[in-house]
Amino acid sequence: MFRKSNKALKSQTSIQDPPTERASLELLYHTSREFASALDLKTVLQRVLYLSVQYAGAMNGSIIVFDEHGAPVDSALIYGNQFRDHSTHQLRVILDSGLAGWVARTRTATLILDTSQDERWLRRPDDLPDQTGPKSAVSAPILAQDQLVGVITLVHPQPGTLTNDHLELLQAIAGQAGVAIHHAQLYQSLQAAHQRYRELFEDSVNPIFVTDWQGAMVEANRAALGSSGLDEEKLQQNNIMDVHAVNWEAVGENFAGLQNGSTATYESHLNNTLGNKIPVQVQVHRIWIDDQPHLQWILRDITERKDLDRLREDLASMIYHDLRSPLSNIVSSMDILDTLLEGDPSSGPRALVNIALRSTERIERLTEALLDISRLEAGQPVGERQWVSPQALLIDAYDAILPIALNKKQIVEMIVPDSLPQVWVDNDMIRRVFINLLENAVKYTPYEGTLKAGIIQKADGVEFFVEDTGQGIPEEDQQRIFNKYTRLQTNPGLKSLGLGLAFCRLAVEAHGGKIQVHSVPGKGSRFSFQLPVAE
Repeated sequence: MFRKSNKALKSQTSIQDPPTERASLELLYHTSREFASALDLKTVLQRVLYLSVQYAGAMNGSIIVFDEHGAPVDSALIYGNQFRDHSTHQLRVILDSGLAGWVARTRTATLILDTSQDERWLRRPDDLPDQTGPKSAVSAPILAQDQLVGVITLVHPQPGTLTNDHLELLQAIAGQAGVAIHHAQLYQSLQAAHQRYRELFEDSVNPIFVTDWQGAMVEANRAALGSSGLDEEKLQQNNIMDVHAVNWEAVGENFAGLQNGSTATYESHLNNTLGNKIPVQVQVHRIWIDDQPHLQWILRDITERKDLDRLREDLASMIYHDLRSPLSNIVSSMDILDTLLEGDPSSGPRALVNIALRSTERIERLTEALLDISRLEAGQPVGERQWVSPQALLIDAYDAILPIALNKKQIVEMIVPDSLPQVWVDNDMIRRVFINLLENAVKYTPYEGTLKAGIIQKADGVEFFVEDTGQGIPEEDQQRIFNKYTRLQTNPGLKSLGLGLAFCRLAVEAHGGKIQVHSVPGKGSRFSFQLPVAE
């Protein structure tokens, strides 16, 4: 282990004489070579200590290494040319009461000519006169970038043997040792990080593939091999495109969309060797391996979520078909009953009929929304379009929500220009979009609050908007709320199925428009959607 050092021992200095200039230069030369030849911390410690003891003419020596918090993390002890280990208790005692602890606290190199005369020396049984007796010692702090990384101490069994020349030499060695220990610690940290990554990589329940920038497979964890049915040999013969359909719109052509370090997320299917297709959510981002950019693909199995989505869709379809017919009968009966009643509209029977009519209309809009969501998600076109006045859409929606707003004593401000171009839309569908937004605004605006609704003419169409003065929507949820079955927990007292805004998004996009929300938590929200107009 120390062959290089043994050759140099032939020219080492005498134990009684201070090191000569040539011996000192030899020592520094050999220590620099030893430090450069190893990155393992334990090996570095032993080489530093062995060379220091041999060249300085000492018999015993120790090195204690500290972490960035000043706690001892490693050590080496040589006694009579044999390496020994410190116990944790011994290290603590030395640092609390011994010379090494004093040097660590003061960061000052020191020479003790006679250990029996210095209070900084920790007394041991072998220091008694009838044992080995008094000794001489030198100790120096080991620094790296002005940070204390260790303390090196050399001890000779005779008082007065070690001198200032030995101390200067030890300081020079400590200077070299600081860099070596620092590099060894960095290497150790890097190895530990690699090990942690490897463990996380292999133990992940999600399939993980690593590819080069062309998509060629480089590595895969156990879950990826198991899900795809590939072995390590076949893996190298495949491309990521063989395993799943890449969404090029999300990742960009030739993965250009990932070059800035961003992450792309999309849904696809994992193809295995048995011909099965497993629905997955894909996350892909750039990583670096040996200073070369690679891509890491994480494919999360979403089979259960897809099954749940299908169950919800089946349930929604069942509810729609089972409710539509009896609901139509109820609406027709209420209309007939309304015409048969005479007298003041605010009278008891008439008022009850009006409440029932409004409630059944809301149920009817919900069932229609369920059907529209199913049709639009399947890619079916919008139904019967016609030229419609934007003002008429707003007035119809306003009339539908006015009784609810009056019950909460809210003020609804209407902003409508005198002249607007007509829009080519499914009148009932867009009317229900506007009613949905207005109902939400009424729901989330406090009692006796104010909300606004209106239309603005734009260069490329008309914009419908609704503003409330409610609690607002957190920024991280402002896009998520347009997904199906999404319900925010900002107000637990308000219940919903989480379908209204999903219907609005699908309906507006099917008309070639776009819906969006701008919200400041605590100050309310503004929903708006644009529709193209006839040229």
